[in-house]
Amino acid sequence: MHPTEHRDAAGVVITTPRPVVGVTCAREPIHHGASWHQTADFVPASYVAAIQRAGGRAVLLPVDPVDTERPRDALRGLDGLILTGGVDLAPESYGAQRHPETTGDTPDRDAFEAALALAAQADDLPLLAICRGMQIVAAAGGGTLDQHLPETLGTVEHRRVPGTLDERNAHDVELLPGSLAARAVGADVATVRSHHHQAVDRLPEHWQITGSAAGDGLTEAIERTDRTFCLAVQWHPEGDPRSAVIAALVQAAHEHAVSRGSTPTAEDAETTDVPANDHRSAAPDSTEETR
Repeated sequence: MHPTEHRDAAGVVITTPRPVVGVTCAREPIHHGASWHQTADFVPASYVAAIQRAGGRAVLLPVDPVDTERPRDALRGLDGLILTGGVDLAPESYGAQRHPETTGDTPDRDAFEAALALAAQADDLPLLAICRGMQIVAAAGGGTLDQHLPETLGTVEHRRVPGTLDERNAHDVELLPGSLAARAVGADVATVRSHHHQAVDRLPEHWQITGSAAGDGLTEAIERTDRTFCLAVQWHPEGDPRSAVIAALVQAAHEHAVSRGSTPTAEDAETTDVPANDHRSAAPDSTEETR
């Protein structure tokens, strides 16, 4: 396989063939158009934009009860996986009683993402878990959560302004030098954007802490050193266009695709591409996303 690079119309560097990154979806009521109120499977566009900026292709993964039972079917053909942010996990998923401040009720999503997280780890598929995703990883691996940080820490430092991922919710994290977290961020100390009132309490099996909040020491990054790329962060890299974390996942996904040799060569891609003005269908590929 001999991948090539070129720039698209926006000047973004695209690697051909592009690594395919699965992104788990939220399932919640939304309001769209003039008067529509419907339950939808969706991903904030910032996740997709970050993957595309890094040269990857985003594939959305809606909650699917069949794939919950057979998660490898959902992961087949993917080169990487991102577990996205969202509402609080059901405390029952990690053996706890519900705190009054715990909100949201998405047990189907909890189970779906937990199954994907475990299967990705078992197969050494590059995995990035973001905010709620980090908490999914913890619960799936036998860890637990602190359900309301303002009560534990006595501060709203990690969600000062609800509903935004701008600089008003920024704070510093300290990362273990040489860790995957530090390499992905590109520094041992970084300013990140958070939006959560829960966090990992007891670590899941096989994971270690490699990042903490500079002020209160809250766990901000965990990773598995026995996997190629297995990282969970409590902050939101997709909310900061300057962050390199998602680009690091896309790079790992590209290397995974090359190592398994199941993607077409650059030469094959060039000969099978269908021109934009050609309405014929290309032959199908046989190889088959806490606030």
